[in-house]
Amino acid sequence: MTRYVSSEEHQKNKMEEYAREPCPWRIVDDCGGAFTMGAIGGGIFQSVKGFRNAPSGMNHRMRGSMTAIRTRAPQLGGSFAVWGGLFSMIDCGLVKVRGKEDPWNSITSGAMTGAILAARNGPVAIAGSAVMGGVLLALIEGAGILLTRFASSQIPTGPQFAEEPAPMSAPGFGDYRQYQ
Repeated sequence: MTRYVSSEEHQKNKMEEYAREPCPWRIVDDCGGAFTMGAIGGGIFQSVKGFRNAPSGMNHRMRGSMTAIRTRAPQLGGSFAVWGGLFSMIDCGLVKVRGKEDPWNSITSGAMTGAILAARNGPVAIAGSAVMGGVLLALIEGAGILLTRFASSQIPTGPQFAEEPAPMSAPGFGDYRQYQ
């Protein structure tokens, strides 16, 4: 049975189609993006921390800052990459099992990722991390939905035309009153 879709639905599907990579490559893409975010963010944070914890003197503080960046930023990037890779694997698995891609996949993936990463710390930590992961992703997804709705309401739709334009009268030839 052929399913006919409206042009709006087709355009929406086309936009979603190009929004993210297909599932096998999404895992690698998200893992790399998470590593980059963790390394850069960790580098900034660790530079300040290393500067503050170094002995007095500008030379010592700059060296302490650079040492902290060199030692901790890659570790933080790796931790972020593990989180991003696990999240994407669970998300792709849910897309395959459920057959659709919606915010519930991301929320569930966040909760499951938090639970799996806290598994070594016991059931209380598993439950707490699962709740935190789910709530965090629910907030992110909710903000994304609200931002999309707000942005789409700001886009002008163009001039509004009458539903049925009035027929134009035929040009009059030979009517002398049109020239007076």
